[in-house]
Amino acid sequence: MFTGIIEDIGVVSNLEEEFDNLHISIKSAVTSELKIDQSVAHNGVCLTVVNINDDTYTVTAIKETLDKTNLSALKIDDKVNLERAMKLGDRMDGHIVQGHVDQTAICTNIEETNGSWVFTFNYDSRLNNITIEKGSITVNGTSLTVVNSKKDTFSVAIIPYTYQHTNFNAFKKGTIVNLEFDVLGKYVSRLLELKN
Repeated sequence: MFTGIIEDIGVVSNLEEEFDNLHISIKSAVTSELKIDQSVAHNGVCLTVVNINDDTYTVTAIKETLDKTNLSALKIDDKVNLERAMKLGDRMDGHIVQGHVDQTAICTNIEETNGSWVFTFNYDSRLNNITIEKGSITVNGTSLTVVNSKKDTFSVAIIPYTYQHTNFNAFKKGTIVNLEFDVLGKYVSRLLELKN
């Protein structure tokens, strides 16, 4: 379980393919606090630490994960949003995030306003995921509030702190991001679907 509050921006230091799997090595300031078998969210994708070497750790993404997320597009030196699993009893500053990406989206517009940024994303609505105005959404693991919710598009407003402390500052038009829709909304949507 995660909260969508990014702890660190890791840097991809090595990528190694093995059969359909991808071993991803990340250099991070939090590596010294990690242990083997620990869960860490990478751009919102929950992966297990399998190796630690000095300030670098390694996780493995399997084919299903690579097919459904933007991790297959990673390159050496790419920035990755990182969050360790929440501790029981901690404050929940974001929202309930499972680390299970629902689908990807494409950044279609970036508007710099007076002191903040508005990012707009387009996603495939045929997968039955929805956003609601002022609802929660996770973009690359970052807990955000939806603005301008439409059938297959939404925007988020980014404050300077979030812009500087996540990989949003590397986004361009066309950047592919991971989305995890609000878990409560997913359950309500599924119950309504079953009712009809």
